[in-house]
This record gives sequence, structure tokens and C-alpha cells, in this order.
Amino acid sequence: MKCDVLVLGGGGAGLCAAVVAARAGAHTVLVERHGALGGMAVAALVHSICGLYRLRSEPGAVLAHRGLPGELAARLVRAGAALGPVRCGRLDVLPHSPPGFAAVADTLASESPALETHLHTELAASHGTGRIEAVDVYCRGARATIEPGALVDASGDAILAVQAGAGTDQASATRLQRPAFIFALHTVDAAALGGDARLRLAALLAEAVHAGELESSALGAQFRPTGRGSEVYCTADLAGPEDFDPTSPVHLGALERTGRRLAVSLTAFLRAHHSAFTRAEIGAFPTRVGIRESRRVRGEITITAEAVLRGLETPDCVALGTWPMELREKPTGPRWRYPNDDRPTQIPLGALKVAGVANLWTAGRCLSCDHEAQAALRVIGTCFATGQAAGLAAAWQAAHRVLPNAADVRAQIETILGPEEGRWR
Repeated sequence: MKCDVLVLGGGGAGLCAAVVAARAGAHTVLVERHGALGGMAVAALVHSICGLYRLRSEPGAVLAHRGLPGELAARLVRAGAALGPVRCGRLDVLPHSPPGFAAVADTLASESPALETHLHTELAASHGTGRIEAVDVYCRGARATIEPGALVDASGDAILAVQAGAGTDQASATRLQRPAFIFALHTVDAAALGGDARLRLAALLAEAVHAGELESSALGAQFRPTGRGSEVYCTADLAGPEDFDPTSPVHLGALERTGRRLAVSLTAFLRAHHSAFTRAEIGAFPTRVGIRESRRVRGEITITAEAVLRGLETPDCVALGTWPMELREKPTGPRWRYPNDDRPTQIPLGALKVAGVANLWTAGRCLSCDHEAQAALRVIGTCFATGQAAGLAAAWQAAHRVLPNAADVRAQIETILGPEEGRWR
């Protein structure tokens, strides 16, 4: 089988990359290992889209990205799958329903005739040196070979880059962003969790941990009512072993079991000790733990922490990063670092071009940046934007057989806007 563009990974970055490539006229194949599109926003139950809006000290959300990111946000709101945007301190986010996101993603992908979506499918091998000539994929034991013109690695773990022999980096185990385990609770008195009640709940959990009634991962657990009846999401940051590797099946399996054990014990404790949770039941576990950081691709340009903090400006900009550094390296919660004057990071095309592999691009949390910069650029809204840019770059390369420049990519954004464009601008 041949195609113009192959996208590995159907999360926010991969979904946007595949849809825009198909809209640009490229025969596109999207390969996703799960049974639904959406990545972290669905499988890991991440329920707020960060990085969609400009950083502003004053209230009033301003969309940061032209093109598919805003269209996707508008579709979520109109479908009742998102509420907002909502102001959280200095930040604007778009809370969403993970099942609703999956349904909107299905519709978006199915509207593109040039897009083939292969769910339950994983990468088996990459063929070629310095250029990917073909990839092998498999589903339920059946193997197939695909020959693409250009590719986008939106796997989150740089899986295709590794298979193709490209360079990657990964922070030490002590510095990696802590994984998140998110689960849904039903029949909670969500109205009783507003204001100071959250502080009292945090104090209750801290006392239980110190008394040995709950494990330490319960510290910092956050509870967010969804606005949909009695549903509440709980997010807990987990700690791996001292040599934690987010690509290790042994370590990932242990994290999944730890998260489920914590959810069960935490729910039982709250049922017994907090009036808002007396009837609480676990409504859903995530399909997978939420990995915030693993491998990062070595691209033609690497975005640094210093560049994020000063608000990088570049004529080669193809996307924006509009979220502060959210460093989750310790159990005490996030450490925030804001850019000067709330400036956005202008992401250059070279940060999405994988070095040493002629026809490979990347998008999402494994783009080319350092560890601290990744803490700002990994969020879902930025993944939408980098996915859009990488997808258009790959489509251009497949059509013209040369690498595009940033102006080529920016110009294409105007040609792939869907009918939603006039509704959200």
C-alpha cells in the first residue's frame, strides 16, 4: 500500500496532522494503537485543554491559534463536549468530556475523504536509512507494509523516530515530569467541593497520609467537578521507581496498578470520611496512565527553556506555545515559570523536522526541545498547533518532493480551514 502521508499516533497532535494533510489533498493514513482517537484527552482522561488561549493577565480568553485548533475547540463546544473557556487564576482552559472528545474526533476524521484511519494498529518496523521508504504495521497479528512519501511522528514517545534511527533525548528519572492517573467518580455532591472546601479536603488527605491511612500518592490529589451532574474527576501524580523509564512495560504496568489501587483506597476513604463522597462510586478508569514526558526528538532546531522564558520570536514560526512551564517533578505539586510579559513561544518549523531522516516530521510532546521547555510545550492546545504545522509540512513535502519553508506552511493554513472557521473567529 502507498500513501502520501502517514501519521503515527491519533492524539491531539496526530489527529490535527492527519486531518490537515488530508484537507491539503494528501492521501493520508493515520495509525492509532487504541480504539479511539484523542490520545491523552480520551485514553488518559485528561479533561482540560490547556494552551489554546493567549497568556493574559486580564480576563477574557483570546484564541492563540488560527486553523484547525480553533475549529476543533468550536466543534467540542457546539457538541456539548466542552464547557468554556474557563479562567483558572492567570490561565484560560477548555474543560471537556473525554467521551465527547472521542466522538467529535471520529466525526472530524470521517469528513476527510483522503484520510484513512487505522485503529488498533501499531508500528512494527521502519525501513530505510536516512529516509523512511516503508513501515510495517500490525493489527491483531495481521501485518501490512505502507510506503509513504512523508511521515509525522505524533506518538508522544518518538517511536517512529527511534525505529528510523533518529536521535532522541530523555531527562533523568529524577527530573521526568510525573505521570498522572485520572479517574472518574460518580454520585458525588459536586456542589460541596467549591471554595474553601477544596482546601479542607486537601488537609484531610494530608492527615490521612501522615497517619498511614492512605499512601503518599494521595497527597496533592485534585478533584474537579465536570459540571455534568454528580461527576467529578480525580487527578493524582504518581512516582515511578528510582530508575523510572516511561517506555518500560514493567514500569508502565506498575504505574497502572498503583493508580487503580490508589483510586480504590482513596474512594473508600472519602466515602467514610467526607460527606460529599458518601455515595461516591468509581465511574471510569483511564485506558492508560497519563505520561507527561518521555523521549524528545532531536530536530534541526531545539527550543530551550531560555527561549520559552524570553518569548522566542522567529521568522520561521509555524505554531505558538502559550502555556507557562508547568514542572511536575516533585510530589508537592507543579512549579510554575511564566515567560516575560506573558509572551508566546514562536515554534520554528525546524523544531518539527527530525534531524537525519529526510521525510520525517514530529509533533506533540516529543518535539525538539529541552526538558524544561517541554513542560510548557507538551499541553494539548499546543499539540493541536504543532500537529497542524507538521501535517501541512508533510503534505507539502509529499506533493512537491522538497522540504517546505515556514511561509509555505503558514500559507496552507488559509487553504484548509473548514466551515467552522467563520463561526469561531
